[in-house]
Amino acid sequence: MSNAILEIFLMVVNTANMLLIIWFIIGLLFAFNVVSPRNQFAFAVHDALSRLFEPVLRPIRKVMPDTGAIDFSPMVFLMLLNAVGYILQGAMM
Repeated sequence: MSNAILEIFLMVVNTANMLLIIWFIIGLLFAFNVVSPRNQFAFAVHDALSRLFEPVLRPIRKVMPDTGAIDFSPMVFLMLLNAVGYILQGAMM
């Protein structure tokens, strides 16, 4: 039973990783004017993912030093998610 719960949690971690990467890429596409923010689909996806990740990234941003235009908080969150995933995989064995 506990292995099933750990597997489900690992799937959630992997899904969060993918969604964070998608959010970051769409943000870059907006920043470099590859995709217009007036594109309703891209804006809706970016907005939904922003609402999902902002509560998690805000405390990370408060702890990290201000680096100007580059936001490293998504990368820190990805590393934290991967660390949790590796710890859980080790616990399963």
